[in-house]
Amino acid sequence: MKLRLGVLGADDSLEIIESVTREFSELECLKIVYWKEEEIVDLLEPHIHDADMWLFSGKVPYSLVKAWGKVKVPMAYVPHMGASLYRTLLYLSHQQNIRVQDVSFDTFSVDELDLFLQEAGIEGGHRWLKHYDGVITAGELADYHEQLWKEGKTRAAVTCLRTADLEMRERGVPVHRVLPTRSGVQAVIHMLLRTNEMLHFKDTQIAVQMMEIDPFRELAGGTFATDDWQNAEIKTMEKLLRYAKHLHGSLKTAGPGRYAIFTTRGILQNTTTGFTTMPDLEDDFGIEADAVTCGIGIGKTANEAEIHAGTALLHAKERGAANWMVFFDDKSIVGPLGSSEQLSYSSVSARLQKLGEQTSLSVLTLSKLDSILRKRKTMEINAHELAQSMQILPRSARRILMELESKGLAQVVGEESPNPRGRPRKVYRITW
Repeated sequence: MKLRLGVLGADDSLEIIESVTREFSELECLKIVYWKEEEIVDLLEPHIHDADMWLFSGKVPYSLVKAWGKVKVPMAYVPHMGASLYRTLLYLSHQQNIRVQDVSFDTFSVDELDLFLQEAGIEGGHRWLKHYDGVITAGELADYHEQLWKEGKTRAAVTCLRTADLEMRERGVPVHRVLPTRSGVQAVIHMLLRTNEMLHFKDTQIAVQMMEIDPFRELAGGTFATDDWQNAEIKTMEKLLRYAKHLHGSLKTAGPGRYAIFTTRGILQNTTTGFTTMPDLEDDFGIEADAVTCGIGIGKTANEAEIHAGTALLHAKERGAANWMVFFDDKSIVGPLGSSEQLSYSSVSARLQKLGEQTSLSVLTLSKLDSILRKRKTMEINAHELAQSMQILPRSARRILMELESKGLAQVVGEESPNPRGRPRKVYRITW
């Protein structure tokens, strides 16, 4: 079965890209041409699930789709550096007798262009460059190049954006478009294929879902006999067997009220929407969601995955009943699933290990705090906010912050009063 490669880009670039894709017998190409940046998302959306990988003709369409955030398969764009730019400069120098110093550029970073000119042996460097991160309009680029040309500072413009190229041609600005080379396209396609293979390998990794379920939820009334207990466990097992079958996995008991389901990473990833949500166990399998605490472990072997699942379950239980956490093979931890306060942190970090040696705090605690601060996009926090985010007692949160302060890794920068009669809360700025 062929892999489906979606290709979105400008008309001139797509001709080159499409000719290269024919060399890859394992690929089936889906081509989408755009003429305006504003229409890219609308053009792509109906085909979002029609491709295993996406290749974009340049940085702008790639950045737009990445910012959109709905494409979950591997994506890449064809770079305009290297042979693509060299070919353009060679033409300007030999056919137009135009020096690099008399040309305005866009897209490239200063370091990229400096290094390229140095390696190409072009002396004097460049003078005019419009670098941008993410998305930019064709009009903005055209204005930049046109103004320099009208002021006599440049003799030509070099652009990587097709729409900017067309805009400048309409305005009469001498412009040269950097087009991808066949070798550049081949390199990116090979990279996408390797990425796809890696993801396929990840999907087939072993995953273990370790669940703790309160069997008393199946019992009615205040008294029960041994037979009632056994019947409750049998009912729970029947429901879990249906769930395990849904996961194409196998079920085994791991102690009273604890069960382990062995399946693959790819299946659990789909079931949990990319490890962000909990499946609807209650409606689909009759398992009450608030009775289940769960840890998911990913590993290269069944033993490793089971150990990681146990660790994830401990983290879930720390946050309270009915929480789900995931422990990946790279030692990163994500959860609680389905929570707006979901965090991603690591149990191994050289930087945090060094900080841990300076304090009495564990690397895991520091990693959680680091993740909370990154999610909040601020280095300031009070004990109440930390306690809520970590789901710990306020006094435990205060102890963490006071320990950091005592070691010079945090400082009090103010106080907040939640209400007129309430005790002011110290606001700490983390300074590590």
